[in-house]
Order: sequence, then structure tokens, then C-alpha cells
Amino acid sequence: MHGPASPGWLLVALCAATGAYCLLRMRSPVEEQRRTAGGEALMGFGMAAMAVPAAVASPPRWVWLTCAVVFGVAALRAVRAARSSRHHLHHLMGAFAMVYMAAVMTTSPAHHVHGGAGVPVLTGVLLLYFTGYVLRSGVRLLPLAVASGTVASGGGPRAVGWGDRPELSQACRLSMGISMLAMLVTL
Repeated sequence: MHGPASPGWLLVALCAATGAYCLLRMRSPVEEQRRTAGGEALMGFGMAAMAVPAAVASPPRWVWLTCAVVFGVAALRAVRAARSSRHHLHHLMGAFAMVYMAAVMTTSPAHHVHGGAGVPVLTGVLLLYFTGYVLRSGVRLLPLAVASGTVASGGGPRAVGWGDRPELSQACRLSMGISMLAMLVTL
């Protein structure tokens, strides 16, 4: 993405750390959480790779094409999964945004300018969606409380591992939404 190098590296670190945490969440005993965490890990690492400052590394065109294909496949999987869960609609929007950004970078990876017409409509729509998502995620994070760190299961309460804590996964989603906004702004 285009922009100053220091914020770019902070974005890379944030996305990579989020992807790593999502990989750890894949060890959850809950199958749906493992599946969701896998998609979020892919998104986190993909965003980290795309956020590497252009001044440091300007990858060849085939890298952007590969990103578009990988996230295109992820979008197709999200379409299928969206039938069972509304959260997968967000995964679809995220994968679509990644395909869009990779396509833009494919057309001119060294320096992209939208021209004198301002922000393209699709970029504006994605900015509005992710702004709404970030605000909604932030609000959902505030009142979330886990009573004494236990969750009731069939045989009584059990300790919740730090990888299964809902507030941590919500914080990761919030950070990825903010990162997506930052990447779209610099597009």
C-alpha cells in the first residue's frame, strides 16, 4: 500500500499479530470457531503482506495476481458459508476488499493515483462498510463481560482458554477492520 513507511510497518505488525492470534484460536474445541479463526488468520496475514510499505518492497505484478486469486477463492468459500452465519457475510466483504485492492495494485503497483475525480465509488462503498463495521465492533466490545472466566458446558462450568475468549476475538476483528480502513484510505 502507499503511504509513509513507519505507519506501514505498524500496520504490518498489527495484521501479522492478529493473524498469529487467529492461528492460535484454531486450536479451539468449537468447530465453528476454528473455521472462523482460519479465515481470519488468512485475512490477517494477507493484510500484513499487502501492507508492506511500497518504498521498501514493490512486488512484481504476479504477487498481486496471486493475492487476487487466493482471496477470490476465500470469497467463494465465504459465499457458501454465509448461508449459515451472518458473520461470514463480513468475511465475504473482507475477501472482496482484498481482491479489489490486489486488482488495483496489479494495474499500477508502483504508484496508484485515482486521478482528479476523487475517491472511486467502489472504494467509497468499502470505506463506508468498514467504517460501520469498526464502529459496530467497537460498541460490541465495550459491554462484553465474561463472568469469572468460565463458560457453562454440558457438565458444568469449564475454564475458558485465552484463545477462546470472545472479547479477544472481537478485539482482533476490530483491529483488522481498522487495518482494512487504513489500507483502503491509502489505496
